Amino acid sequence: MNYAEVQTLPTSFGFLLLENFTLISVSSAIETLRMANRVAGSEFYSWRMISESGGPVSASDGLSISADSSIGDDGLSSDLDAVIACGGERVERHCEKTAMHWLRACNARGVALGSTCTGSYALAKAGVLDGYRCSVHWEEYAAMTEQFPKVTVNRSIFTIDRDRFTSSGGTAPMDMMLYFVRRQLGAGISAEIADQFVHDRIRDTRDRQHVPLRHQVGGHSAKLVAAVELMESNIREPLSQVELASYVGLSRRQLQRLFQKYLLTSPSRYYLYLRLARARELLFQTSLSIVEISAQSGFVSSSHFSTTYRELYGKTPSVDRADR
Repeated sequence: MNYAEVQTLPTSFGFLLLENFTLISVSSAIETLRMANRVAGSEFYSWRMISESGGPVSASDGLSISADSSIGDDGLSSDLDAVIACGGERVERHCEKTAMHWLRACNARGVALGSTCTGSYALAKAGVLDGYRCSVHWEEYAAMTEQFPKVTVNRSIFTIDRDRFTSSGGTAPMDMMLYFVRRQLGAGISAEIADQFVHDRIRDTRDRQHVPLRHQVGGHSAKLVAAVELMESNIREPLSQVELASYVGLSRRQLQRLFQKYLLTSPSRYYLYLRLARARELLFQTSLSIVEISAQSGFVSSSHFSTTYRELYGKTPSVDRADR
């Protein structure tokens, strides 16, 4: 374990609630910290809820959450290791100037910054993500990429880049907080927390968000969507490009052009990623052998499977499973 890195990871969090924030993302982060304290038997982590005015903030589901502090409270940022911007639906409408100014002030004081769901948009709007990599809920991916060219937006469920800790939506913040727990308190405690929450697999920065294909291509290519659905239904016995093209009424070349235009990759490469993603699910969620997983993922040999798996995920299947 890198002691210097552990020392710089936050233990005191301030959750800046933006109007219409996504409650599940915020609660999954906070509940992970709460359970870490319970399992560790000490108050290792602390947190507080922050709003612009100090008053309650409404989540996207209509529930109202009370704040412990306002951004105007004296000395607030000096008591925190990290401020997490918590976004939700239509986040661009809720990036108030005073909150953006406060985020810039926190950054100037050396406070680490992070986000849940669409909160990365607020960080980018405040100008404190320039030169950083970040994660954001997939619905906001295109808008951020277009509006903030100095920010590198990726599809990982969460991203750790120096003093920026950003996560996508849903329960992804739980995985990000479990990253902190594992680095600071050990793998045993992070695993016990996951068990408490019936969280089947602790994901890491190599796990990517599943973005619905229809969202990526809109209504522009029903045939591309149909081709991908055929791929997803035929993992164990992959179809050839000729077969795929024939089933959706295209030539092989037309199919290749569609994949390149909308998904920026070839049909064969996209199919490979789908098969490897399925293999990784089987690896962590079942007790199947590597040979069995290789066969169920459509690979003719386990050696070829291991090689391509390592190219994508950085570890062989057996090492990746052992590390969990």
